[in-house]
Amino acid sequence: MEAELRALACEALGVDAPGAKVAAVGAIGATVDAGRFTIDPAAAIDAPEVAGRPQRPELVDPRDLPRRRISSGPGRIALFHAVAHIEFNAINLALDAVARFAGMPDAYYLDWLQVAREEARHFELVRELLADRGAAYGDLPAHDGLWETARRTADDVLARMALVPRLLEARGLDVTPGIQARLRTAGDEAGVAVLDVILRDEIGHVAIGNRWYRRLCAERSVDPIATFDWLRARYDAPGLNPPFNLEARARAGFTPEELSRLVARGPDAARRNSG
Repeated sequence: MEAELRALACEALGVDAPGAKVAAVGAIGATVDAGRFTIDPAAAIDAPEVAGRPQRPELVDPRDLPRRRISSGPGRIALFHAVAHIEFNAINLALDAVARFAGMPDAYYLDWLQVAREEARHFELVRELLADRGAAYGDLPAHDGLWETARRTADDVLARMALVPRLLEARGLDVTPGIQARLRTAGDEAGVAVLDVILRDEIGHVAIGNRWYRRLCAERSVDPIATFDWLRARYDAPGLNPPFNLEARARAGFTPEELSRLVARGPDAARRNSG
C-alpha cells in the first residue's frame, strides 16, 4: 500500500520525542527509497502551528542565554547544544515545508524530504558528540527563533523560501568556518569534523531554497533581489552582517550580483539602526 508523502511529513512533524522524530523521518525516507509513496499537491494538510518537540530544552529569550567561551569544555558543550537545537528545529522546518505548502511540483516535496533526512542525520551526529562529553540535548536552555520564523511565514511558500534557507540557513554558512577555527585552536577536532558534515550538506539545503525561491519569483513575475529585501522588511527578519562566506554562498546558488550587493552593504543598515 502506498502512503501519501505530505501526510507522512505532517505526522512526523507532530512527533515530540527527538529519537522518535528521527526514526519517523528515517521511515519516510525508506518509504520513498522503496517507491511506496504518492504525492498529492492538492491535499489540504492541517500542519500544526507548533511542531512536536520535547519538554526540554527550556525555551527562553535569546538575550537570556548565557555566553560561554569555546576554549572551555563547558563552552563547547553549550555550543554543540545550540547546534543540536538548530538541527532539531531544521528537521521540523523541512517537514513543515513538505506538509504545509500545497500546489508545488513533486520535486519540491522530494527536495525538502531529503533536507529533513539530512537534518536528522546532523542532529544525531551532534547528539552523539554531546553524549561523548557527558551531556544531552535538553540539558541547557535554548530559544525558539527558527520556529518563530516558520510560524510567521506559514502563509506564503515564497516568504518561507526567502527567509529560512536563503537568510537563516545561509547565515550558518557564514559563521561555521570561524567557529571551526576556534575549535581547532581548542584542539576539538571531533567538533570540527561534525561541522564539516553539516556545512557540506547545508550548502545543498541553501541551494534548494535558492532554486525554489527563484522559480517562485519567476512564476509571480517579481524580481528576486528586490523581493528578498521587501520580504525581509515585511517579516521583520534578522539583518545581514559580515562575515560572509562568499565561496559557500556562491556554491549554494547566490548570484554574483547578490554577492556583490551583500559585500557592498556592509553591516545591515536596518538592523544596525534598530539595535
